[in-house]
Amino acid sequence: MKQRGRYEPGMRRELARFLMAGVVGFLIDTGMLYLMLWLGLGYFAGRAVSFLCAVWTTWQVNRRYTFTPDRRQSIWAEWWRYLTAMSVGGGVNYAAYSAVVSLLHPAPWLPLLAVAAGSIAGLLVNFATAKWWVFKRTKPITDESC
Repeated sequence: MKQRGRYEPGMRRELARFLMAGVVGFLIDTGMLYLMLWLGLGYFAGRAVSFLCAVWTTWQVNRRYTFTPDRRQSIWAEWWRYLTAMSVGGGVNYAAYSAVVSLLHPAPWLPLLAVAAGSIAGLLVNFATAKWWVFKRTKPITDESC
């Protein structure tokens, strides 16, 4: 099968599935943040908790539906690699989130807007680290294996 441009086969499908996992993660992240705010944790501590919940959720979705995990690697090692990778994008995410929270006046919709800004900011970093580091294939895909 001939490749278009510089993309490898299946990359668009993976990106689409990664985006869908991201939507699920966004819903978990936002919902948990509102819960943490309700419990009194505040914008920053609450976001740390909600971020971890979202990362665990997206790891589950991505390893089952988006990427093919390396079954020779322990699931525990994969989790720690995923958490580390998402923390890189999470730094970008958290910076954007913090900017929105710091610059805008408190409002009921502020957490939603701030999480959305952070999610968009960290998206490409997260996809790249997940695809080419966490779920990196050790053998290339051939036409026969598709």
